[in-house]
Amino acid sequence: MHDRNKAVPISRRTSARRRALVGVLASAMVFWAGIALPIRASASPALTQRYLCIACHQPVAKTAGPSWKDIGARYGEGKGTAAQLAASIKNGSAGKWGAMPMPAQAQVSDADAQAIAQWLIDGAK
Repeated sequence: MHDRNKAVPISRRTSARRRALVGVLASAMVFWAGIALPIRASASPALTQRYLCIACHQPVAKTAGPSWKDIGARYGEGKGTAAQLAASIKNGSAGKWGAMPMPAQAQVSDADAQAIAQWLIDGAK
């Protein structure tokens, strides 16, 4: 009967085990880094489409709600903060832009609301 452990030198077996261990540790580090350091969501027209913001808001034209341009003008240049705008996205608002209220958008994650708000303040570009 052939013994597999005797066929491969000890140094080779140890090297293979080390490579396997390093691979497992590297995978674990990537996994835990993704949990501990979440990547900030990037806002874009795709993100506003994902949450159906485009049903009431457009880049330059007022529809049911104000345009991206108007929102950016009202909150941009230090007139408001992304946190304030993100709170309006998440909690809704009434009377800020006319008679039509903004319904609460609880399905939007905090990170995405913050990203959308910052994107709008930065000019929605």
